[in-house]
Amino acid sequence: MARGRSPRADNLRQAIAQEAARLMIEHGHGDYGVAKRKAAERMGVTDQAVLPKNAEIEQAIAGHQRLFVAEAHASELAGMRAAAAETMRLLAAFEPRLVGPLLSGTATAHAVIALHLFADTPEAVALALMDRGIPYEFGERRFRVQRDAVESWPEIRFSAGMHEVEATIFPKDGIRQAPPGPVDGKPMRRATLAEVEGLLIDKGDASN
Repeated sequence: MARGRSPRADNLRQAIAQEAARLMIEHGHGDYGVAKRKAAERMGVTDQAVLPKNAEIEQAIAGHQRLFVAEAHASELAGMRAAAAETMRLLAAFEPRLVGPLLSGTATAHAVIALHLFADTPEAVALALMDRGIPYEFGERRFRVQRDAVESWPEIRFSAGMHEVEATIFPKDGIRQAPPGPVDGKPMRRATLAEVEGLLIDKGDASN
């Protein structure tokens, strides 16, 4: 039988989650692991057993946004989603999908627009951007596919107005199976352009 956690450990776990959320919101830390370790360090915690799960940090981010910056967050989210939709139209040939905090609604002001694209080669995406005069740079995106296994895919980075875009490029058949997400390890939720446009319409109706 698993040992139950003490109330003190639960409170400490929650406090670390809230501090990690604050670091991600206010200082732009984009990695859950980095944020939770820095939060624990600031609080003098060395016991790894009380570190929160990534999902608990995401919940703390959402709670902070609802409580302290609801109106500003809604405006930022709508602006970033509109920019994402415009970028997805631009790259329609590569069947773009929106992923990450911008889709889940927990994106901070420091977040990038994260997309998944599907192409025969990364160079095909680069040529599409070059044809439109958009500067870009290549990088790499790593996903933990199993407990001790990591896979890498090419990533192309560029600007969409005031926002930064990081688009991971998968083979065309990669559209069938999304890689595990950093929050819960389940296949990442991917949204089509139509779904993103639907989010914008829903928010617009709600504000009227």
